[in-house]
Amino acid sequence: MTHPVPYPVQLADAIARQLGQLADHLAQLPPPQAAQVIARVLDPDNGVLGGVTHLVATGSVFAKDQAERGALPAEVWLALGRASNELSDITLDLDEHTDTLQHVGAQPATTAAKPPAPAPLVVRRHR
Repeated sequence: MTHPVPYPVQLADAIARQLGQLADHLAQLPPPQAAQVIARVLDPDNGVLGGVTHLVATGSVFAKDQAERGALPAEVWLALGRASNELSDITLDLDEHTDTLQHVGAQPATTAAKPPAPAPLVVRRHR
């Protein structure tokens, strides 16, 4: 007899599916709407990235407790702790850009008569 899947596992699966759906929608959206979605995803307090960061930090606390009991290798706790710290740093770095994304998202799509000049993404050094 199989065991029923606990609700939190089902919830994690559903969230993963919804994130995939969101990414699919994002690829299809016009730039202002895509910018709005990205700004909401990056919101450190209420966005997806902040939520994932909090989830990984909570997982790190769990893994630490389990590692101290000998149920998990310490490497699992260390890896989750490192991931939590890195996600936190990334969240802070990206938070600097959410206002810009919100501003772009608030612009009507048809107001620009002339599109802005593209910015170089790679700076090449001359030898």
